[in-house]
Amino acid sequence: MRIKRLVLLGTGLIGGSFALALKRAKCVDYVVGVGRNPANLARALELNVIDEASDNAAAAVVGADLVLLSTPVGQMGALLQQIAPYLPLHCVVSDAGSTKQDVSALYQQYLPQHLSRCVPGHPIAGSELSGAAAAQYGLYEGRRVVLTPLPESATESVGLLRTLWQACGAEVFEMSALEHDGVFSAVSHVPHLLAFTYMNALLDRHNAPLCLDFAATGFRDFTRIAASHPEMWRDITLANKSAILHDLKANAAQLAALIECIESQNAQGLTEQIVRASTARNQWGRKSR
Repeated sequence: MRIKRLVLLGTGLIGGSFALALKRAKCVDYVVGVGRNPANLARALELNVIDEASDNAAAAVVGADLVLLSTPVGQMGALLQQIAPYLPLHCVVSDAGSTKQDVSALYQQYLPQHLSRCVPGHPIAGSELSGAAAAQYGLYEGRRVVLTPLPESATESVGLLRTLWQACGAEVFEMSALEHDGVFSAVSHVPHLLAFTYMNALLDRHNAPLCLDFAATGFRDFTRIAASHPEMWRDITLANKSAILHDLKANAAQLAALIECIESQNAQGLTEQIVRASTARNQWGRKSR
């Protein structure tokens, strides 16, 4: 499978790595990167992530075979509205958003005549780094990509995305948008929010600088994702509000139970909580290697 013109709406780690992987696999002829930051676009050109830079989404999608929205989800509605009148009939549109029910609704709202060519998606890869300079050829190798097709998504459109992601080295899965948002609230969205919250609690300590000076590998592992993109995680949190609130309340209940064990010096209850978590984490770690 080979496409002539790929347009990235958002030229950073996710979109840039997609473009690099497709270039290496010889699956794309020409890549246009769209963004609001001239310095980032210049860097993308310098690194050969893209072949052309633009700050005009509507003009960029003219003649496109595939458009990938790889911006924070809060920006996607405006972009879909801008490109709607200019999309070629054959052009497939997808995204890399971390929430899917809200993005699926945006396709329905802004591209109602183009839904057979729309395929929402979510690559399960990334890092705390951002921007075109963070893009890498092998980001998706051995990683998973979830597609959440719309009821109207054509089989050939889904097949194109599946083939291209596989060419990037990814394993492709399909699920509903509702199931996706529930799963990733639990294993991605809430862990990020807990990491942000933990960092803020530490920063509120009177001796925060001293604590940070003595922090070592455990702190580094636990807080790595607290360095993630603020705008992106704000948008994800608001977009997946219902599932995230459910999981945050479950975490709050677990924390309350832990506090109760410590306050009452319930060594048995404390041990049971730690053993349950430790055993499950070790089993998952061995399975995921």
